[in-house]
Amino acid sequence: MKVAVTASGPDLESQVDPRFGRCQYLVIVDPETMQFEAVENSGTAAQGAGVATGQLVASKGVKAVLTGNCGPNAHQVLSAAGVQVITGVSGSVKDAVAKYKSGQLKPALEPDVPAHYGQG
Repeated sequence: MKVAVTASGPDLESQVDPRFGRCQYLVIVDPETMQFEAVENSGTAAQGAGVATGQLVASKGVKAVLTGNCGPNAHQVLSAAGVQVITGVSGSVKDAVAKYKSGQLKPALEPDVPAHYGQG
């Protein structure tokens, strides 16, 4: 199983980026082995960034997203793809995955910010 963490950098020590659609990187982690792949988020400036980032996450076979905030369009794309959305996450990517693995983080059943949040 893989989880995607929105991040400000390309490794496990990077901080969680609070923006889902406009995060700088997605760090995709196997919580059991902590092996990871960093993917630069190319849709950060475009209209529909949340949808594009949600589609990218779904294409990677991710089962959960750990992020600070998630808007309605991205949340809808992720939910339709069967990806759990967990918001309110902060700290390092490594710490976020550890909290997820220990059951401290719970899925968000709805978006926690309005559309176009974090646009600038």
